[in-house]
Amino acid sequence: EKLRISEPSNAYDFGQIINAVNTNKDKAACADLLTITDPKKLPVLLSNKLEGEIFLIFIQSLEYYVVGKDPGLVYQHLFYLSKAERFKVVLALLSKNEKEQVRQLFDLLSENQSHQYSLEDLESLKKVYEL
Repeated sequence: EKLRISEPSNAYDFGQIINAVNTNKDKAACADLLTITDPKKLPVLLSNKLEGEIFLIFIQSLEYYVVGKDPGLVYQHLFYLSKAERFKVVLALLSKNEKEQVRQLFDLLSENQSHQYSLEDLESLKKVYEL
């Protein structure tokens, strides 16, 4: 059964949706969630709940479903995700393969260049992600 996604109004709602998405490993639903969520609200909505699994399903959902349609939105999400509490902790715990997935998403952003970010912006964000 496909998860129905509506815009979360607070961190609790967002957490509930993320848990459901993560339990089902539903990347399409996660992409829907990220598409309707204002990237600027991401740090607040995530609160202190960012975990490796959630980070990776975000990366995979953005890569599989969003980057081809809206690279600017993907850039924004990556930018604000890096401002979330626990981001550095999660980043430090990524395996080599997981880091490679993040790198692939950045490569796709370079290929699908958008007017919403420059290659310089992308390079400096890559540094934040330690790539």
